[in-house]
Amino acid sequence: MTYKESILDPQGEAVKTALHRLDYQTVEKVTVGKYFELNIADRGQNIDEEVDQMCDQLLANVNMESYRYEIESTTTEG
Repeated sequence: MTYKESILDPQGEAVKTALHRLDYQTVEKVTVGKYFELNIADRGQNIDEEVDQMCDQLLANVNMESYRYEIESTTTEG
């Protein structure tokens, strides 16, 4: 998750300032984000819909942040 374009990212600005002090003047923008990894049991449910609901209800502040996700299939050896 990262801040939406219209929201100032104070951590990103602090990192950009520090990089400029280290003479990396070509850095124009820094975005700091976070991510979650979820393992979800496949029980025939619509996983995309469930993940969207989880993000909207708990994992993201949808007023300030945007999110994206990837669903990967995993296999377990038994």
